[in-house]
Amino acid sequence: MASSREYLQFILEQLSELEDITYRAMMGEFIIYYRGKIIGGIYDDRLLIKPVKSAISYMPAASYERPYDGAKEMLLVDEVDNKEFLAGLFQAMYDELPSPKEKKKK
Repeated sequence: MASSREYLQFILEQLSELEDITYRAMMGEFIIYYRGKIIGGIYDDRLLIKPVKSAISYMPAASYERPYDGAKEMLLVDEVDNKEFLAGLFQAMYDELPSPKEKKKK
């Protein structure tokens, strides 16, 4: 099941207090970027984020779910209705996320 554009728009609105939130559509799902770094994505209308230490401590009771068969587990964000929670979560995770890889020139 692919994610809906309506759910993407809802999540983007919930993240509107943060600067530089972008996304990329990928095979019916959406990868979410925060200030150029991949933070997670929307899979089957669920917001899943990378399980970095700061995210685990921010959401200690979060469940682990796979975005699709064969993928690594990610953390399910249940509190998508809380703008302040989401902003704090993304800000807490930012420094721990890997920087984007440099693209090789042809």
